Amino acid sequence: YGVLRHFFQLQSIAKKLLKRPFKKKDGDLHALILSGIYQLHFMRTPHHAVISESVNVTRTIRKEWARGVVNAVLRRFQREHEELMKVSGDTPAARYNHPPWIIDHLRKAWPDEWEQILLNNNQRPPMTLRINRQKVTRENYLQKLSDAKIEASADQNSDVAINLAKGIPVAQLPGFESGELSVQDCAPQQSAILLGAQPGERILDACAAPGGKTAHILETAPDIGEMVAIDSEISRLERLNENMARLGLAATTIQGDASSQEWWDGTHFDRILVDAPCSATGVIRRNPDIKLLRRKDDIQPLTKIQYAILESCWGMLRQEGVLLYATCSVFPGENEKQIQSFLAHHSDASIVPIEKNWGRPTGAGIQLLPGDHGMDGFYYARLLKRGDHSGNDK
Repeated sequence: YGVLRHFFQLQSIAKKLLKRPFKKKDGDLHALILSGIYQLHFMRTPHHAVISESVNVTRTIRKEWARGVVNAVLRRFQREHEELMKVSGDTPAARYNHPPWIIDHLRKAWPDEWEQILLNNNQRPPMTLRINRQKVTRENYLQKLSDAKIEASADQNSDVAINLAKGIPVAQLPGFESGELSVQDCAPQQSAILLGAQPGERILDACAAPGGKTAHILETAPDIGEMVAIDSEISRLERLNENMARLGLAATTIQGDASSQEWWDGTHFDRILVDAPCSATGVIRRNPDIKLLRRKDDIQPLTKIQYAILESCWGMLRQEGVLLYATCSVFPGENEKQIQSFLAHHSDASIVPIEKNWGRPTGAGIQLLPGDHGMDGFYYARLLKRGDHSGNDK
């Protein structure tokens, strides 16, 4: 993760150190060089150990012919460290540790905030917990953490959120296996709060796996009529069911495509959560691999999928029902522009204002940028389906 977080800067340094780049089939050696440079600059591991262990890896991957190259490159970095670091930000990609297309997108979308977004994306995020208040109160759990000598504090953005001073393996958290908590940033925790499920209602989580938001809805409103969770992949649904079992919760899980109604039984939902597949550009600080895996050409196909899901779910929502649209993206094309387009094509849809002390109003929904109030980047829009009052359910 450290290499991924600083990938473009490390690439710039490696390019200066290597007389010629490795062949494509030797990508593992290139990764080894990046890892060694990262450890030498960012970690406290003794330098001699970093170099010797990196050289030893060439034997492990059966490329001992590269021992001399790996040794020479890392030793040169050790010697010329200060000079190399001074010139390591020689391109925008290396300076901000993001691919050029993301930098360009952010500069256009957020002309006043783009630089801060990039800087925040490169920070390590807090480890945030969501307390299952069906099993424990936040106050009681804070005491459990204190008793276990784990430093933590309540987060003011959610009444069930706790921030740890330092990230630890979940197995070390008291009550994790018995379902007293989940790990979830405060930004996605807003989903259950904004959806506002009420007793007796039929709720749909349209893109549910791995089930964090499904579980939170049930923890927040245990007396709802039915909780339906769908996902297109059976393996992801299995993970959802495992999470539900650990937390002591139950939902109707169905393998289905949210952009289609083929799986639907025809009974309308009172509230629908659409946590749409997206570029995930709001959660790069948690998933730095997004910077390498996501491509510019991915965005347009994603927006088509998002709109198809909105159309499909709108047909399954009863009149006077509420649909909450969410993404972990910071690109307007996936967020407010998507919702504005939907509103323009649906006269029965109207925005329900979101009035919170966090987020930035966009004209159609509310945007969290990475680091706002300590949270991940997220977008929310709440839509009301107006009825024709003729008694016909649509």
